[in-house]
Amino acid sequence: MERHLISPARATAVIWLRKTHGWIGLWGATLGLLFGFSGIWLNHRAVLPLKPAAERDNSRLALPDPRPADAHAMAAWLQSALSLPEPAGNVRTEKARPAPWAEASASAAAMQPEHWTFNFGAPRVQIQAEYWVGNDAVSVRRTDNGVVATLTNLHKGIGMPVAWILLVDTLAGSMILLSLSGLALWMLTRRRRTVGLAIFGTALAVTAGLAIAHL
Repeated sequence: MERHLISPARATAVIWLRKTHGWIGLWGATLGLLFGFSGIWLNHRAVLPLKPAAERDNSRLALPDPRPADAHAMAAWLQSALSLPEPAGNVRTEKARPAPWAEASASAAAMQPEHWTFNFGAPRVQIQAEYWVGNDAVSVRRTDNGVVATLTNLHKGIGMPVAWILLVDTLAGSMILLSLSGLALWMLTRRRRTVGLAIFGTALAVTAGLAIAHL
């Protein structure tokens, strides 16, 4: 029987690639399961019987005396008043402007006051607060997510710190390295390379075609 011999340098490269491939796969295994499950849900959420159960509660929070001077002071006060561990992830202000009905009637007297919006939360809980300058209370909307919605928010990085975003970046990088090392292993250990290159090229062309078609 004819045996296919490889050079010592190639054998060393194959051993190194196999070890690297295995360790990278082990690093991304846990996050890969989480992202795989939540990714399937996101792609097929219209037909899958999984419901992103959530409980919503609306309330009003009376302002202290004196009132916070600006939006950032309000954000700090809300964090303390609501006993939240993290500061607001997003603070948005909309300047006062003529109300839509005032524009329609060409009346300069009716003005819409300045509007502040605050977003707090984590994948499990989201809190949005709204304040119209001049009011004596803040509207607060709290959403407590179920398991599926929480996993979906983890997938999207909603309410997560920078450390989580960087961790997810390592998973994306590991997927790239797994793809490259897998392709290299195929090229080094298979004699029928043309078949492998044809499969890879077809998959690449189909993926690129579908992506471009929806741009």
